[in-house]
Amino acid sequence: MSTWLITGASRGLGLEITRAALAEGHYVAATARDTAALHAEFPDAGDALLAVPLDVTDEDQAYAAAASAVDRFGGVDVLVNNAGRGLLGAVEEVTDRAARAVFDTNVFGTLNVLRAVLPVMRRRRSGHVINISSVGGFTGTPGWGVYAATKFAVEGFSEALQQELAPLGLQVTIVEPGLFRTDFLDASSLHTQQTSFPEYEVSVGATRESAVKGNHAQPGDPAKAARIIVALAQNPAAPLRLQLGADAVTRVEAKLDLVRGELADWRALSRSTDSAAL
Repeated sequence: MSTWLITGASRGLGLEITRAALAEGHYVAATARDTAALHAEFPDAGDALLAVPLDVTDEDQAYAAAASAVDRFGGVDVLVNNAGRGLLGAVEEVTDRAARAVFDTNVFGTLNVLRAVLPVMRRRRSGHVINISSVGGFTGTPGWGVYAATKFAVEGFSEALQQELAPLGLQVTIVEPGLFRTDFLDASSLHTQQTSFPEYEVSVGATRESAVKGNHAQPGDPAKAARIIVALAQNPAAPLRLQLGADAVTRVEAKLDLVRGELADWRALSRSTDSAAL
């Protein structure tokens, strides 16, 4: 059995991944800013569950969480960087403070946890890092621009990380969920800009409306996603990217088609900038 360290484990997808990992007999260091929900959710988990307080924006807490997992279980085999927050608003509407807050959690928080856990994995020359991104980390949409930027950042360093860690025997997988029935659109997870410019109503208005109407009616089943992620961590042939949800697959396919089309249309001009001497 493997030892897992899961961030943002007290609710949503993180909670379901914790549930699925425990059900498969794994050991789990489940982290959250408030661990009371974990104790309430898994009262019979016994020694298989270690609930660890962690705000991922606090680097010292990240190192302490990793140390706690090593002290209790001897190491970490699977790291799931799931903790995150949302931000809804047109790019221009988003304040500097709001943008920095979502980057602090989604990007710098993930990096904090990576720096804390990777030394443990490198010493053992084994491990699997699973970074929970979003289909919004592959294709941006109106109203989600700054949030998407955080996930684009996670995908960028995850691509590089995969190549850096592969020679050491470690795996990296980016998971890109679509719309799943979690609390992501609740006020506890999603910050919505209160100042909106009327000019953006035509592009962002529908996004704001769907975020309200679609909350807790999303098509994706987080329990199914969690079981797939737990199985994925045991697969030596796991992909760099995995989309979850039919909507995620559709959006990624559309983006790939768009990029291929633009690349073909502008190929000659793009290549014309090379030096004639080359």
